[in-house]
Amino acid sequence: MGVFTSDTGHEQVVFCQDKPSGLRAIIAIYPTALGPGLGGTRFYPYASEDEALHDVLELSRGMAYKNALAGLDFGGGKAVIWGDPERDKTEPLLRAYGRFVHSLNGRYYTACDVGTYVQDMDIVAKETRFVTGRSESNGGAGDSSVLTAYGVFQGMRAAAEHLWGEPTLAGRRVGISGLGKVGKHLTRHLVEEGAEVVATDVSPRALAWARQAYPQVDLVDDAMTLVTSDIDVYAPCALGGALDDDTVPALRAKIVAGAANNQLSHQGIEKLLAERGILYAPDYVVNSGGVIQVADEIGGFNFARAKERASRIYDTTKQILQVAQAEGVPPAVAADRLAERRMAEVSRLRGILL
Repeated sequence: MGVFTSDTGHEQVVFCQDKPSGLRAIIAIYPTALGPGLGGTRFYPYASEDEALHDVLELSRGMAYKNALAGLDFGGGKAVIWGDPERDKTEPLLRAYGRFVHSLNGRYYTACDVGTYVQDMDIVAKETRFVTGRSESNGGAGDSSVLTAYGVFQGMRAAAEHLWGEPTLAGRRVGISGLGKVGKHLTRHLVEEGAEVVATDVSPRALAWARQAYPQVDLVDDAMTLVTSDIDVYAPCALGGALDDDTVPALRAKIVAGAANNQLSHQGIEKLLAERGILYAPDYVVNSGGVIQVADEIGGFNFARAKERASRIYDTTKQILQVAQAEGVPPAVAADRLAERRMAEVSRLRGILL
C-alpha cells in the first residue's frame, strides 16, 4: 500500500484485527522525538481500508505538530476504527482495541475523537493504562471538547486582533460548520461574546439542539451555503478537508479558525487562502485545547491548570500570525516551521547521555 514512502516519516503503523468482536483498527505513530505518541481514536465508516489508512497517517502527523506547538512532551499518534459507531461499537470491540493499545507498551496513548466518547475510553481503560480522556468519575479529564472549543475561541480572538485590531468577536458574524461536541461549546462562547452565529450540520439531532438551546442562531442547509453567506469568520468543526478548490474561491469570510483537523485538502490551499486575503489560523494550533486537557490527565488532572495552558493558544496563534507576516509566508508554513524547530531542538537534547 505504499505506507513507508520516504516522506511519510512515521515510525510505526499497526493494523489490528479481532474477528470475534469485529474490530478493524489502525494505529499510527509519528516520530516520538518529544515523547510517546498521543492522539485520539476515530470510529468512522470508511469506504475502504485505503481511506482509513490515509486518514490515520494524516491525523497522526498532525498530532505531532499539534503536540509540539501546545508545549507538550508527546509525539504524534492516532488510531482509526473502521466501522459504524452507531451499529458496530460494543464492549468486546473496545476492549479488544484496548489490548492492542496496551501491546505497544506506552508508545501510544489514546483518547477520544470523532465517534468515540469518554464512556468508550472508560471501557478501553479496562484493558490498558495508556488511555486518557476518561470520565471524571473514573479519575479522568472528562469531555475534551470543552477545552478544544475554548482553545478555538482563543485562537479566533487572536486572529481577530491581528486582522481587526481588537481581540473580540462581538458584533462579528461567525459561521460554524458542524454542531457536534466542539461546535456546541464554541457556539456558547461566541453567543456569550456577543457574536452573531450562523451554523449548519448534517445531523437533524444537532440542528434540533441548536433550535432549542440557541434560537438566535441562524441555521442553513449545508456547508457551501454557509461558506457563501455573509460571514466574517468561518469555523470548520466537522471532518477534515473543509478548505478545498471549491470552498476557498467561494469563501466570503476574512478569517478561518475552526476545530476540524486537516482542514487544508491539499498542499497549496494555504497559498490560495493568502492570495484571497483570508487569514487562516492553523487548525492544529487553535484546536489543541483538547489534547492539552487529556495530556494533563496523564499526570493527575487539574482543570484549572489545563485551562490556563489552553488559554495560551491565544498567544501561540498571535505569534504564528506575526511570524507569518514578518517572513512573508502563509500562517500554516510559519506554524510548521515553529513546530519542527521544537521537535528538532528537544530531539537533540535526548542525545545527551543520562
